[in-house]
Amino acid sequence: MKVAVIALNTFREAVRDRILYAVLVFALVMLAGSTVLVTISVGGEEKVIKDLGLACISIFGLLIAIFLGIGLVSKEIEKRTLYTIITKPIHRYQFILGKYLGLVMTLLVNVGVMGLGLIGLTSFWEGTSSPRLLLAILFIFLELVMVTAIAMVFSAFSSPALSAIFTLCLFVAGHLSADLRLFAAHYGGAATKLLAETLYILLPNLSRLNFKDQAVYPLAIDGGTAALSFVYAIFYAAALVLAAVAIFQRRDFK
Repeated sequence: MKVAVIALNTFREAVRDRILYAVLVFALVMLAGSTVLVTISVGGEEKVIKDLGLACISIFGLLIAIFLGIGLVSKEIEKRTLYTIITKPIHRYQFILGKYLGLVMTLLVNVGVMGLGLIGLTSFWEGTSSPRLLLAILFIFLELVMVTAIAMVFSAFSSPALSAIFTLCLFVAGHLSADLRLFAAHYGGAATKLLAETLYILLPNLSRLNFKDQAVYPLAIDGGTAALSFVYAIFYAAALVLAAVAIFQRRDFK
């Protein structure tokens, strides 16, 4: 019950944030602006819209996820509300979990709005919308759920600026870890291969959540791979939340 109350309050605070609206409106404008490129392209108009639209959702969703995640603890400290909260009969894990679920709800609404905008554009040009597009949007949302958890871990012990830098670095590394592993397997020595394999296991493998190509082009989708990627994202995000709880439990706010 306490977790649900904190989650709802976090969601309401995020919804009232003007910066969040600015990012969302800008993303929708960019989505609509993709139709300008369609008018000057020769053939494949629906592919251009899908490609640019999914990129917009991913980029602006990333900005929202980082912006929300890094302020998890720092905002409460600045407003002096955290000191009041931790003196109440609320466990710290309930605070972290409630905050995270509230941020996920906010992400769901924002990605949902941008996704509906993209689906509307593709339906206008194609006359219908492919389920592949819904799948790609779902996995973008799961990727952002993981990014929010990463930002939350850093927010539990670091400043907002450093949390944003660390989160962005892990986001980039998460998309490159599979390529680095493959490169090390072909050209690296034993030590390099071991290092690449270790990083591949520890770092978030965000590239496995990328189904944009399958949504844009007629590529086969392996249902088993998609299901495993879904489970991977949920469990990895859960592990990050547990890490954030463990860090937050040991932090001294006196």
